Amino acid sequence: MPPHRKGPARKAAPKKKIEGIIQINRRGVGYVAWPETPGFEGKKIEQRDIEIDTKYLNGALNGDEVEVEVLRLFPRPGGAVTKVIKRSKETFVATLKRDGRQFFAIPDDLRFYKPIEIEGSQEFDEGEKVLIRLTSFSGVGNPKGVIEEHIGKAGVHRTEMNAIILEHGFNIDFPADVKSEAHEIELNHAHTIKEEAKNRSDFRGKTTFTIDPPDAKDFDDALSVEDLHDGTYEIGVHIADATFFVRPGTALDEEMKKRGTSVYLVDATIPMLPHELSGNVCSLVEGEDRLTFSAIFKMNDQGQVLERRFERTIINSNKRFSYEEAQKILDTGGISPKQTPVAEPATSEGFVQSSQFASELGILRHISRKLKKQRELEGAIDFGDNEVKFVLDENGKPLRVVRKERIETNSLIEEFMLLANREVAHHISKIIEKHSHSGGVFLYRIHDTPKEDRIEELAIFVKAMGYEFEKEKRHYTARDIAKLLKAIEGKPEEHLIRTATLRSMAKAVYSTRNIGHFGLAFEFYTHFTSPIRRFPDMLVHRILASHIEGHPLTKTEFGSLEKLCIAASAREAEAVEAERESIRYKQVEYMQERIGQTFDGVISGVTDWGIYVEEKETAAEGLVRVRTIGDDFYSYSAKEYSLVGQRTKKKYTLGDRVRVKLVAADLSARTLDFELVKA
Repeated sequence: MPPHRKGPARKAAPKKKIEGIIQINRRGVGYVAWPETPGFEGKKIEQRDIEIDTKYLNGALNGDEVEVEVLRLFPRPGGAVTKVIKRSKETFVATLKRDGRQFFAIPDDLRFYKPIEIEGSQEFDEGEKVLIRLTSFSGVGNPKGVIEEHIGKAGVHRTEMNAIILEHGFNIDFPADVKSEAHEIELNHAHTIKEEAKNRSDFRGKTTFTIDPPDAKDFDDALSVEDLHDGTYEIGVHIADATFFVRPGTALDEEMKKRGTSVYLVDATIPMLPHELSGNVCSLVEGEDRLTFSAIFKMNDQGQVLERRFERTIINSNKRFSYEEAQKILDTGGISPKQTPVAEPATSEGFVQSSQFASELGILRHISRKLKKQRELEGAIDFGDNEVKFVLDENGKPLRVVRKERIETNSLIEEFMLLANREVAHHISKIIEKHSHSGGVFLYRIHDTPKEDRIEELAIFVKAMGYEFEKEKRHYTARDIAKLLKAIEGKPEEHLIRTATLRSMAKAVYSTRNIGHFGLAFEFYTHFTSPIRRFPDMLVHRILASHIEGHPLTKTEFGSLEKLCIAASAREAEAVEAERESIRYKQVEYMQERIGQTFDGVISGVTDWGIYVEEKETAAEGLVRVRTIGDDFYSYSAKEYSLVGQRTKKKYTLGDRVRVKLVAADLSARTLDFELVKA
């Protein structure tokens, strides 16, 4: 063997550093997505995220933008946070706890893995919820913060709901300057509307009505219908003209940008606009003149749009219907186009029925059915819904949980809102395309195609449930998914497969770059129909008005609009999570008084630590820990989505119906523990 030759010393390879958003779980372990690179130090990496132990987080919190140093590759990539580049948030809801003489704030977010030391001398009550502003946290010692707001006693309904709102970055009340502007508008609105009516198309002589949930507090859309007696109909989709009152540069406008959206909790709405506007001046209340921005369509009885126009208008709603009231008229006296009008139906306490309303509601129903059928033929996906609502007592305690029932008038309104949104987007897009030399930009609601790996996982899951999920072409299309969802209608596993399908989809967002809407199967789509509760709709109104008035937005304004799209998408995501969290809280609160009772459920998730079961009546989900099953040693089979007994080969699989006993409910963690009830 030749002697070893001593060569020049090799330099240690520099540690790999990446930047990204850290996600931290309830165990205090962080994960940062691996960037799109071929590998590290020439080695291929299969696992596409970096695991960071709590001791290496160095002050990073969930959602922060961080710099991470990669420390190891195997058995999975691991690293340490070297810098917090940007905090995702600075304020946190927490509950005060005493430790001897000192108080600590325990964050409600269980992913915040350390208690917060409170700075300053204040009077505290143990068990009080507060909003804390973080002042320092380097990872050495506990984080420090100051109290910005006292929310109330933990466990009290209003305290808990307000805590959810604050935790997600929304304000419960409005700043003084915003209130002042809203009050001034309300004081003068009658005169303002009277003067502005001279400049608008007048629809006050046409039968117009709103159809909304029975507990709705604001009404931002109305429909008018006129039979033109030549086989065509004029359908007006009238939307509250909030932009007439909320002008750019005002305190109201700045507050709308910050909020982005209204937030809907189990018992309350945190409005985007102050009540003076959302519940009065802008709201299309029955019997009052109101300013609207309207999409007006001439349509035939096949639901085809023959002509369209967009105008600033004034309306006076003849009737405020609930979905149920309108449905009753349709069920007892509605007619379809070309049918002979029926006799006037009997009146029902609380609302007026007339042959006129029956006729026009019948026309709307007929056309909406045609619109829906056409969307289905084009591959639109109907995910359905599985919403629950709560019956609460005067203190907010849940007395009953019921599933929301979807009726045809829900679909009727949805179809005309979809029509207006699509047609506005199509109209502006064609204008921009025609005048591309002079610039132009628009705000779209886009829904990307699902990632291939996610849809392949769905196909495996569906096959495990006993269904074939076939694709007509090389890639899965919206039509393939719609076909699957049609096949499972009415089946016991329908809700489970719908939920899994929804989770495999990309999220719909706002963007200035149009890629179409996959779920709706629309080439052009935007949000135009809810300016009272969504800021993007207000932006769309402004852009549409600018084109009508002849001065569209230019390319120089592109950057600011794209930033507003990103911000609006983020606020929407926070609002959705706040709503879900309020529902989870009430589900657990309802169930905690039923510990020891048994329930029917369906297996909604399978992991190596147990099975998740969704209770049938309340849709509340709880965990059956694998160690409690007891009659065998169960192991997790990922391919079969099952826990399988080693000795008995007994399986607990996604979609299986089971009976469970509630053994624990943790309201602070929003979790339930079940045990299986053996037959």
